[in-house]
Amino acid sequence: MSLDLFNYNRRETNVIHVGVLDMGGNNLIRIQSMTTTSTDDTKGSVAQAERIIKAGGELVRLTTQGKREAENLKNIKAELRADGYSTPLVADVHFVADVADTAAQYAEGVRINPGNYVDPARRFIKKEYTDEEYTQELLKIEDRFIPFLNICRKNHTAIRIGVNNGSLSDRIRNRYGDTPEGIVESCMEFLRICKKQHFNDVVISIKASNTVVMVHSVRLLVAKMEKEHMKYPLHLGVTEAGDGEDGRIKSAVGIGALLADGIGDTVRVSLSEEPEAEIPVARHLVNYITMRAGHVLIPATQAKKFNWINPKRRETKTVENIGGDQVPVVIGKSTKADYWYTGSTIPEHPIPQQKYIIDYNKFGELQGESKLTELEKDGTRFYPIFPVNAMPFMAMIQSPLKFIVLQFGTPAAEYLTCLKYHPEAVVICMSHHKNRLGDQRALVHEMWSAGLKNPVIFSQMYSHSQTEKEDFQIESAADMGALMMDGLTDGIWLMNDGDLSDEDIVSTAFDILQAGRLRTSKTEYISCPGCGRTLYDLQGTISKIKKATKDMKGLKIGIMGCIVNGPGEMHDADYGYVGAGFNRISLYRKQVCVEKNIPEEEAVDHLLALIRKDKEEHS
Repeated sequence: MSLDLFNYNRRETNVIHVGVLDMGGNNLIRIQSMTTTSTDDTKGSVAQAERIIKAGGELVRLTTQGKREAENLKNIKAELRADGYSTPLVADVHFVADVADTAAQYAEGVRINPGNYVDPARRFIKKEYTDEEYTQELLKIEDRFIPFLNICRKNHTAIRIGVNNGSLSDRIRNRYGDTPEGIVESCMEFLRICKKQHFNDVVISIKASNTVVMVHSVRLLVAKMEKEHMKYPLHLGVTEAGDGEDGRIKSAVGIGALLADGIGDTVRVSLSEEPEAEIPVARHLVNYITMRAGHVLIPATQAKKFNWINPKRRETKTVENIGGDQVPVVIGKSTKADYWYTGSTIPEHPIPQQKYIIDYNKFGELQGESKLTELEKDGTRFYPIFPVNAMPFMAMIQSPLKFIVLQFGTPAAEYLTCLKYHPEAVVICMSHHKNRLGDQRALVHEMWSAGLKNPVIFSQMYSHSQTEKEDFQIESAADMGALMMDGLTDGIWLMNDGDLSDEDIVSTAFDILQAGRLRTSKTEYISCPGCGRTLYDLQGTISKIKKATKDMKGLKIGIMGCIVNGPGEMHDADYGYVGAGFNRISLYRKQVCVEKNIPEEEAVDHLLALIRKDKEEHS
């Protein structure tokens, strides 16, 4: 691949047309959202679409469960145009290919899901396919898909091939497993037909609630497309991201990791909130990443052992509880942090068992005066941190763990030699570059190429007030996304020049690690944003479940509007709460349904009872 890990450039893509909107190429990254109303409800759908548009949405997607909903797109579109809005509408189709044919006559775009376009509804069954049988299944797809492309061509309708990890077909799962390879192949089957038919108005999305799966799948897809000479634009999103801070951080980690590498032509941040709330989050994320365009060149070389498509954690030496196979640590100014940085000040009453980082000169003073023994009598520990210009003093101070602050551009001959002779040193990697991701990557790759195994903690500095807390969370999550996905992260140290509380800063660091699947510190919720297929009070239910389970650290709970992606996206969730019909809920343990069609008013209690029962049986 021709990707430049260190210098930001947009991936080259074809320009496609979705109604009056151009996408891909040098066009701006487009922001979109999806209505949660029934598409039968013309008035409600129009009102919600207009709220999305007024918030800055450039495309509006609507679910189309059946032909009736698909045909009503004509009325919704007519009312929006009468109100002066030319924003393209995209029909979201699942399960019934005929519905896509109808929707293509009225909407400017149609999203189809390869997992259930021709393949039968998945039952998570096991079946071995011969090569001949598999080829026959592909011919079925082609026979059904080409007439749809012809309808789209006639009506100047764009299509989105939208693969969800949660709705892969049994056929794909049986041949490829629940893997990025399977996700990508599910997409490529349809793309090859588009290419063969010279149908170009195509955008692709690959989504998953697991940010690691989502990022690695998109990276693999980009590589596959390049190999097969395809330049289709990409839509980015983390599906079932949830709501509130968790949803924003999780989305920023996954989407930000790809945007930072120049991948992505349109974005949706899927939040379990009102759809217009998604727009400013997506816009801030896109603006934050793209502002690094035109930055000063970073002259770096990729380490030979690094694999961008399928990265493994960089091999490091364990120093105390940092590096090796240890979970990444958090540094901050809080008892919640693994290491509390106090600068040149010693706490008047050190907290038992707390680990502190202090400036090297203060540490040397305490060591010289033999005061450390007294300070560390209750299991408290102090460790020195060195600025780059203090490297010569590292050998003079004794400590099983030392921190040294480095950035790319430090003379390699000096710092590499220092780190070689000080395996107890953990690098605090900082950057003041416009493209801090590329700059921080560059330092680690330089260390990697030199054969060094010192752990690396990434330190990021921001300047936000308390009222800008959301911006801080989005930016820090985006900056850390690719570094975590690359397997380079042994810790996080977030700093802020503003009035954000230290507790908020440290909590954000832990939330980022959890969003990147590197460290679990609280209950995780996999919840969809809802759409016209959701037939119960999704937002209210999420709030109830969160309140009742917030202290169940390590537990993963899926809260899904319907069965389209529910059981699939919950493959690594402990429990699932899935809409089964009007005010009806089914409960899952992993991917196995254990209770069906529970009245909505009783379902949360049933879920909690199931969790309690399992806990008692395994205690």
